Amino acid sequence: MTQSLVVGVDAGATSTRVAVHALDGTRVGYATAGAGNPTAHGLAKAVAAIDAALGEALGGHDGGRVVASLAGVAGHVEEMRAELAKVWADHGIPGAPRFMGDVAIAYAAGSPEPDGALLLSGTGAVAARIVGFDLDVIADGLGWLLGDAGSGFWIGREAAKAVVDAFDRGPAEGTLVALVVEHFLGGERPATPRDVADRIVRLAQADHMRLAALSSLVSRAAAAGDPMAVKIVREAADHLVATLRRVHVSGPVVLAGSVLTSPGPVREAVTRLLAGETVTTAGDAAGAAAWLAARDLLPEPGRKALHAAFTAGA
Repeated sequence: MTQSLVVGVDAGATSTRVAVHALDGTRVGYATAGAGNPTAHGLAKAVAAIDAALGEALGGHDGGRVVASLAGVAGHVEEMRAELAKVWADHGIPGAPRFMGDVAIAYAAGSPEPDGALLLSGTGAVAARIVGFDLDVIADGLGWLLGDAGSGFWIGREAAKAVVDAFDRGPAEGTLVALVVEHFLGGERPATPRDVADRIVRLAQADHMRLAALSSLVSRAAAAGDPMAVKIVREAADHLVATLRRVHVSGPVVLAGSVLTSPGPVREAVTRLLAGETVTTAGDAAGAAAWLAARDLLPEPGRKALHAAFTAGA
């Protein structure tokens, strides 16, 4: 008997992942490609990335065996519908994919329950209430300049601000200070503390995304007991949980994004603040999209049980 397949797509601002599964959850193909966010990278680049990942994930499998597919896309998706319908047809897949926002997909990567909440902290930060696997209410996610409190970027910016302020007041030392100075200046050491502050400010203004990279340094310093880093971690966790409280009503809380899925002091602090809640961690989002695509084709008693097989990762 020819085995039916489902396809899940996780098209984000950094990378695109495509998972191909049989209906029993068995993963038969998986691939990654470049960014698939049409808003951030343009329609042509996003579609090309999804096309490449889909082709690689299908491999030698006949696209005609695909009975359902779902694309989780960050950014505006309306412009992609016709383009992805063509891509699917080119790969022999009958029918275009369904679309869903990346926030709802991230939640489904961590829970088979239809209702709950997502708390995500990566480069950005957002919380969302999910009802029936659809986005209901969202909080923050307002971007690095005016929002995303508790995100990797926010953590890095707070670290840079604290270090710059310390050097503005005179000589500064400590684990976090040393790590931030090394990150920005390497072996360069300006003549005075104020010169160090000015140099870091100029470099951060020239490339603000260098601030996000400081998040991991804050975690290292906090783990070593650096007071400046410990304070930033505590404030980040407070911000994230406060954002979650604005939207969470009931059901599980899914932690997503590199800051909250990776072991470290921020995840630990957030988990402590959520004591008493059912907290899970997001798995593979492309697999979650495949599971959502397959849900209506799966018998009710087995849907939740198969969730882990779809989201376990490549």
